[in-house]
Amino acid sequence: MISSLTLPAAHVVQRSRGSPIAMEHQWRTPGDDHANARQRSDILVSRWTRTDARPLEVVNPGSAARHCIAMNLKCTSLTFVHAGRALAHGRVTAGAVQITAPEVPCSAVFESPGDVLHLFVSQQVLGECFEDVFGHPHAGEIRIDDPKLVRDPALERLGQALAVSQSDDAALGQVFTDSVSLAIVSRVIARHFTVAERQTREASALPSWRLSRAIEYVDAHLSESIGLADIASSAGLTRMHFASQFRRATGMRPHEYLLRRRIEHAQHLLAQSRHNVLDVALSCGFRSQAHFTTVFKRLVGETPFCWRRKASVDR
Repeated sequence: MISSLTLPAAHVVQRSRGSPIAMEHQWRTPGDDHANARQRSDILVSRWTRTDARPLEVVNPGSAARHCIAMNLKCTSLTFVHAGRALAHGRVTAGAVQITAPEVPCSAVFESPGDVLHLFVSQQVLGECFEDVFGHPHAGEIRIDDPKLVRDPALERLGQALAVSQSDDAALGQVFTDSVSLAIVSRVIARHFTVAERQTREASALPSWRLSRAIEYVDAHLSESIGLADIASSAGLTRMHFASQFRRATGMRPHEYLLRRRIEHAQHLLAQSRHNVLDVALSCGFRSQAHFTTVFKRLVGETPFCWRRKASVDR
């Protein structure tokens, strides 16, 4: 059974005291506590979080005048539809970013818990960031109508910094949020107006059917010692051609994707099983607990032990 559009109150995480980031009660809809922010800021930042694993359908008609930058904070499974076109079906990893132009309707069906940061950006801010990045004004309105999911390590780090920031000083918290939000928008502007031009001169990305084969192979061999040649062979390509096309298709190197999938699998085992950390590390393809802990902390932000303890408290 699909749950209702409005996020149940029991699954809404309340905003921390002093935090300028509001929690959304409805997907992609900033709360009423943003009323004052609308007067002083042209970037509204809110967070949509749910812990319920039951399927939930959400719909949004699109902001009337603002672009929406969605930053996925944790791995989730969903079907995401943008302007009537399905952009994602299945697992979406942490760090994925998607941009929706004004008045573009979106919907999603979440099949697992989710945590998404939303930045609602005015035309004025887009113009100011463009001029700051390129040194001259943009001719006319800026419309970023390139809805595909993208991966950018810089955007991921900025989004994580914004998500974990807390301050007892509301004014200080607002300054930090505004600064990081502007950095995110500037990065989006730079990517949109430079990456598109560069991609026209590059070879095409890995076709979806080859990408699916590679992903299926990785998922089936997470506990084994596999190399680039193995993954490339599963897609029917040489290492050189596969690595470059995979990166253009996903925004990640094959090795980085493999590490992220292993960590995501490890999170599942830590949360759902009683295996100790060493057993989890070995079953996810790591040859030592030390290496596993190092990679886990780099990608998740805390050690496996601390993450498991917090996950247990949340449940």
